[in-house]
Amino acid sequence: MSQLPPQPIGGNSSDFPAERAVAIVPDDDGFLPFITRGIYVGGVEGDIRVTTINGDDVVLPNVPTQYIFPIQVIRVWATGTVADQLVALA
Repeated sequence: MSQLPPQPIGGNSSDFPAERAVAIVPDDDGFLPFITRGIYVGGVEGDIRVTTINGDDVVLPNVPTQYIFPIQVIRVWATGTVADQLVALA
């Protein structure tokens, strides 16, 4: 099992602007490089399957394009994710 990603530098509050950003490659086995504050959808809108920092496995339905979904996640799954050009923000 992979090691959990580190906490964002400024804490987990969504009140602060993002300090980090990385393109997300949805993966059923690996963690993101850090815990997100949000996920930006830059391409096709659609469902995004994630695992939250508390371990909840959930599908975010019909997330629109050019939208930042404020959520703390450790994984974005390939299975169940339709939206693309995703960016992890922290």
